[in-house]
Amino acid sequence: MIASNALTGSDWTDREIDLIVADYFDMLSLELAGRPFVKAQRNAQLHDLTGRSRGSIEFKHQNISAVLYRLGMRWIAGYKPMANFQRALVDGVERHIARDPAVFENPVSAASSPDLQEPQPLFFEAPPVAAFEAVPTVLERIVRKFDPALRDARNRQLGKDGEERVFFAEQSGLRVAGRDDLARKVRWVSVEDGDGAGYDIRSFDPAGRERLIEVKTTTGHKQTPFLLSENERAFSEERPDAFRLVRLFDFARQPRAFELTPPLDRSVLLKAAIWRAEF
Repeated sequence: MIASNALTGSDWTDREIDLIVADYFDMLSLELAGRPFVKAQRNAQLHDLTGRSRGSIEFKHQNISAVLYRLGMRWIAGYKPMANFQRALVDGVERHIARDPAVFENPVSAASSPDLQEPQPLFFEAPPVAAFEAVPTVLERIVRKFDPALRDARNRQLGKDGEERVFFAEQSGLRVAGRDDLARKVRWVSVEDGDGAGYDIRSFDPAGRERLIEVKTTTGHKQTPFLLSENERAFSEERPDAFRLVRLFDFARQPRAFELTPPLDRSVLLKAAIWRAEF
């Protein structure tokens, strides 16, 4: 056992960082699976291995949470993200994800996904306040390498499941409002007609006005970035009266949502994400 004050004020070594990052992801997997663990015991074990103080270990856990926040990942409850992005710690998180990409690509078992065969209420809340914060320089590489928006866009099943959830919720909401006639007219356009319309679902409000809904789904948190096609962006400008962007988040655990209305650049910072090359 190393004395508790032996390393006070010294930089963490790569070995120590790999130990605490691995321990963090192990605790995270237990939490996501609903399995109990005692943080104090884990902290004590890390202390025995590294000689770092309890406070130093907890602060590093919060630093790891801050990196995961930027990657659109869930973090351990109680370890609120603390933005102190040290290059060595960011590199440690990158090494861990590179060794086990599943923790980034699919952090929650598919078995925990909602049962989408039965209509369920969908709880909407206010969208996040637009801060338009730039990614810290020290995080630019890891965010490019593990882009949460690209991760979610590649997961076609996730996208389809999110659209299905909104489709059922729109029908259910209209029935509750006494508009069974409109509920029967709700169409899952992206499935029935294919992609390309600029929206996924054609629905209505109780007064009969069109709601042309583009659905964006993530297993990440509320502020996780997403990809928007040029066709979707252009359609939002063509039909600002009807276009609605529904963002589903925390989808694999407790799906929640918020809604954005045009002009979208009032709510999100739009950046070009792809270049078209022609001859």
